[in-house]
Amino acid sequence: MQSDPAKAEHGAGETIEELFAALESPLLHYALRLAGDLSVAEDIVQEAFMRLHAEFVDVRQPRRWLYRIVHNLALNQRRDSSKIVALPKEGEESGADASDPQPLPDEQIARWEGIGLVRLSLETLDERSREIVRLKFHENLSYKEISERTGLKVGHVGYLLHYALKAMAEELAKNGVVP
Repeated sequence: MQSDPAKAEHGAGETIEELFAALESPLLHYALRLAGDLSVAEDIVQEAFMRLHAEFVDVRQPRRWLYRIVHNLALNQRRDSSKIVALPKEGEESGADASDPQPLPDEQIARWEGIGLVRLSLETLDERSREIVRLKFHENLSYKEISERTGLKVGHVGYLLHYALKAMAEELAKNGVVP
């Protein structure tokens, strides 16, 4: 038995090093979107991999687990940083501006949680379905354009997209999100 958890294979056959190589960049982008600051996002991803290293043997789905940890760490960071309130300077009015379009911290956290749950539901899909969802919603491609890129028939693209979205909706429902 290997003593270094980084080199030990998980049930999915991936080592921590392989997971790091595959997921560092996507997790960093995800953390950046949630945290809004690159250095904070880097710290979050580093912390997530350190926690994975410590618990690797007990983690069943390391990819999903990493996204959940990054999500939770980013929300914790946002919540903690929102507790710091700048006091108004002398002569300035205090209180929120009614015309300020910024959402309240609770609303923003709820939005981030929703985004994180969507990303987690996306991770439950097979690679081809994930790619079709990404091409449709991230790159805003038509069924025909997706068909040309993937070599699938247009009707099959629609079929796969339909069932991918249905599976994601079921996963979201399991987490208490009503699509």
